[in-house]
Amino acid sequence: MNKFLPFALPDIGEEEIQEVVDALRSGWVTTGPKTKQFEADFGAYLGGGLECISVNSATAGLHLALEALGIGPGDEVLTTPYTFTATGEVIRYLGAHPVFVDIDPKTFNIDPNKIEAKITAKTKAIIPVHFAGLSCDMDPIIQIARKHNLKIVEDAAHSLPTRYKGKLIGTLDSDITVFSFYATKTITTGEGGMIVTRNHELAKRMKVMRLHGISRDAFDRYTSTKPAWFYEVIAPGFKYNLTDIASSMGIHQLKKSDRFQARREEMAKIYLNELKDLPLEMPPVATIDNSTHAWHLFVLRLRTDKISRDEFIVKMAEQGIGCSVHFIPLHLHPYWKETYHLKAEDYPNALNTYKDAVSLPLYTKMTDEDQKRVIATVREILCG
Repeated sequence: MNKFLPFALPDIGEEEIQEVVDALRSGWVTTGPKTKQFEADFGAYLGGGLECISVNSATAGLHLALEALGIGPGDEVLTTPYTFTATGEVIRYLGAHPVFVDIDPKTFNIDPNKIEAKITAKTKAIIPVHFAGLSCDMDPIIQIARKHNLKIVEDAAHSLPTRYKGKLIGTLDSDITVFSFYATKTITTGEGGMIVTRNHELAKRMKVMRLHGISRDAFDRYTSTKPAWFYEVIAPGFKYNLTDIASSMGIHQLKKSDRFQARREEMAKIYLNELKDLPLEMPPVATIDNSTHAWHLFVLRLRTDKISRDEFIVKMAEQGIGCSVHFIPLHLHPYWKETYHLKAEDYPNALNTYKDAVSLPLYTKMTDEDQKRVIATVREILCG
């Protein structure tokens, strides 16, 4: 059998390795100068005028975002069921309740036309999720939020660098955007994330809550040349800071972000062309003018009675190729289903998409030969 081709691998070069070594040798391995540089570089990449707050995961970032916006017990936050559980769980951290809105089957993103029907007097915010690297249609979502005085936190875990109508995600007119740098994401710090906002007061609150609710940044205290031991705890905060070891990777991953995206887009186009004659529904592509897809995921839908999705994944694995499923909708999981008395058919578009969706490997460490092998194996399974 050919060597196993995993579903995803990070693309890490000597630049990242040497920067990590430099951090280790510097003696500053927690949040310090490398993290400050990464935050500054990230803001410059997005175009300025933004405050960037690094965190140890996108989950932490979403939690801090909702806390800063004042989301609390009994509040409701609208989001999609077609996402990873982190999007919903951070709402529960604060004693609030997620209210799910079904997806548009053409995009796999939250359907703007279904949002207003879910708004109540308890609704305080919307978390749109840019699924697989394709932006939600944000203009109508922003209009609805303004009409009903709701806050918007964009879950951009899949979406660096994604553009919506010419603007990078992270620069739109939402309140806060949160990116992920998990090992499988479009750039990685191993674990990590970045919060982006134009609102100074929100940024100030998130910075304090990121590190135990302490009123002064630990980096400033420990690098000061004068006595600076005094600090005050002004809130029961969290331990969500990003380390310099992780940020060392991020500094160089960010520099490669556009190149990585171009390669993933090239690979996506090859898949789209080479698999188009098979009994498959191709993934949604960016159709809104001046919009681009980050291609974090390549999600097909099977259109055949010959083989089920689950059988397809098993056969791919038998041929040494890893696949995955994105996502098992939240309302099918025991916690969400039982807590909110949800039925599978409550969100038919999310349910039907999930039943036959499969994600093929698509990452920059893959070679042309790797991709040809995936394509040949898919063809053999579906046509052999």
